[in-house]
Parts: sequence; structure tokens; C-alpha cells
Amino acid sequence: MLSMTGLLLGLVLLIVLTIRGMNLFIAAPLCALIVAFTNNIPLFAGEQNFVTLYMNGFSGFIAAWFFMFLLGAIFGKFMEDTGAADSLARWIVDKLGFKQAVLAVVMACAILTYGGVSLFVVAFSVYPMALSLFKDANLPRRFIPATLAFGSVTFTMTSAGSPEIQNWIPIKYLGTSPFAAWEVSLVVAVFMACFGYWWLKRMIGKAVADGEVFDAREHDPDIPERDYPNPITGLIPLLVVLLLSFFLHDAIAQYALIVALAGGVLALMIVNYRHFQDMPKAINTGTTGALVAIGNTAAVVGFGSIAKNTDAFMSTVDLMTQIPGNELLGAAIAVSVIAGLTGSASGGQAIVLPLVAPHYLDQGVEPEELHRIVSISSGALDSLPHNGYVVTTIRAICRETHQAAYGPVAALTVVTPLIGLGMAITLFTLF
Repeated sequence: MLSMTGLLLGLVLLIVLTIRGMNLFIAAPLCALIVAFTNNIPLFAGEQNFVTLYMNGFSGFIAAWFFMFLLGAIFGKFMEDTGAADSLARWIVDKLGFKQAVLAVVMACAILTYGGVSLFVVAFSVYPMALSLFKDANLPRRFIPATLAFGSVTFTMTSAGSPEIQNWIPIKYLGTSPFAAWEVSLVVAVFMACFGYWWLKRMIGKAVADGEVFDAREHDPDIPERDYPNPITGLIPLLVVLLLSFFLHDAIAQYALIVALAGGVLALMIVNYRHFQDMPKAINTGTTGALVAIGNTAAVVGFGSIAKNTDAFMSTVDLMTQIPGNELLGAAIAVSVIAGLTGSASGGQAIVLPLVAPHYLDQGVEPEELHRIVSISSGALDSLPHNGYVVTTIRAICRETHQAAYGPVAALTVVTPLIGLGMAITLFTLF
């Protein structure tokens, strides 16, 4: 009982501290310490002590995914510094028109995310354009975080072929490819895109009908006028990332993503070299951003490493893996719960897969089906209020509050993926 109480207390406190803006490098180990104390995990003594367990999780995640984060961040900053991201977003807006403001923002985010640009970089890059569109359309700005998140972390992030690491982590444990179960993935992605867009438009429409309008603020950024490159030169590097990951995944597995992102960086340097504003600064900023992003995720993975060494955690995992009936349902619940516990899709996968993958593979579950279920389920409850992307997008980028903006974010990034997950399990079961 004390073990479960401590685990829940640590999680709730982590959510509260994150919402209040405390740095995850402080909040995560502090909350992990509470879990350790209530589960008789010693601070220093013995091999299985707090410091060792926490840092094994922290450093292990960085060791496994550092180059993906680094190259992804640099690729994104190059897209931003050359104006390729803005150019692509402007092209989409020109084609759709300002009256389709919401659709334009969603599509811009989706194209950049599926092309391999880091989720955080996508949010930073598209936000000024989204702000301008919402202002011209006189739409409530509190829906901008939900619009950015919907285009970035739902039907693109966990879909077959996506270069985002949430689609690549299972490869290491299941021996699959990033295109695992692409048929079902395509159906689910189309559903999430259509259903989520309908729901987003409905929420915004209701708010407008209730009298909500766009409110301008002093700190709103202006989109600078500059010599933007041709949109095609922004699309080429994205295609390079997708094609390299497609043709190399069988030969070098997860390392294909490193090669693909490196290829995207080189392609950007070649086709948009004269449009760089400050390449050294972009490299430095991208590197710093990568360290912060992977550090925040690793900090929460460290919390999860302490959590998974508690009696309460192991009892929960045992209970989930023994759910009668469909094994995919048990896997989905396990990954969803741990991703929610850690506030990270990638962190949740890294913690759960070593524990449950052998069990389900021994049960005869198809690796490709398990890959897709793990990927989709990791992208649901991970978007609870303490998720790093959610906090950054709502507070740092859009400067909104959780009270104003989180409701629509939760609807689109928690509820919608959960419905898509149920559809995926049903399709795998029937066919």
C-alpha cells in the first residue's frame, strides 16, 4: 500500500510542479526521491540505490538516442534559419487561403513533423504563422497550442514511416521496421486526422459562437520579411530524410534514422546554402536545444527508472500482462500507463519495451502489430499536463495558461489517439 501511495504521490507532485513551471531537471529527481523513500530504496548504499538507478535510466536514454536528437534539432534549426520552414508554411497558406487558417496550420505542422523536423522546432517555427492566421481570421488564440499539437504529435508522430523516434524505438526491441503494419497505421492516421480536425473546428466554432475573439498582446512576434527560398527547396530535404530512412531501415535498423537526418542536414546545406542567416548560430542553438530536449526527457526517464523498481510498478505490469483476451490490449494499456507516468512517449517506450516485449513475443504476438500498437499507445496518455512538449508549447511558445489551453490539447492529443488506438486493436483482431 505504501509503495503504491508513494508512486502516485510522486507522479501527482511531478505533474503539479511541472504545471507550475519548475525545471524538469529539478522536479523529476525530487519526485523520484519521494518514490524511493516510500519504497525503501536506499539513497547511496548497495548496488540498487537511488543515485545509481536514476542515473542508469538518465544516461541510458541519452546514450541510445543522443545522435537522433542532435541531428533532428540541427536539421530543424537549419530549416528555420534558411527560411525553408517558413517558406513551406507560407506556400501552404497561399494554396489554402487565410479562411482555412486552422487547416493551414495543421498541414504545415504535419508536413514538417513527418519530414523529420523535431516536434519542438515545428512548434517554434509554425507559431508566428499560426498567430498571424488566427489574427486575420479573428479566432481565439487559446486554440493555437491545440492546433500545433494536433498537427505534430497525433496522426504523424506515431504513424508508419514517420522519422520521429516514437516510431523508431520499437525497432530495437522487436526487430521490425519503421513501416511496420503500415496498412492499419494508414487507416488509423486518416481517422485521427479527420476526426481530430472535425473536433478542433467544432471547439473553435463553439468558442466563436460564444463571443470569443482574437486578443492581440504586446509580446506578439512579427514575421520578418526576408529573401525566402523556393518552397521546393524546403521540401527536398524532407524527402531526403524519408527516402533514406525507407531504403536503409532493413540494412542498419534504427541507425538508418541517424543517416537519414544527416542526409537531410547535408541536403539543406546544399540546396539552401545562400539563404542561411547565421549557420554557426543555428548549429549552436540546435545543439543546445537538443541537449535540453533530450535532457528533459531523460530526467523523466530517470523518474521512471526509480518507479519501475518499486513493488507497485511491478505488480501493475504483471496485472497488465495477464489481462485475459487480446494480448495487444494488455500491451497498449501497459505502454499508455507508463507513458502517462513519465509524461513522455519515447521515455515510456524505453522503460516498458525491455520488460514487456519478450513476454508478448513469447505469447506469439506479431512483432509488426506490437510495434504499431506500442507506437500509437505511447502517443496518448503521454500528453498529460506534465509532458515536456505540452508545457513548452502552451507556456513558453504560445504564452498561454494550462487553464485556458490544455482542454483542447487534451481532447486532440489524448482522447483522439486513444480512439485511434482502439480502432487499431480492433483492426488487428479482426484481420
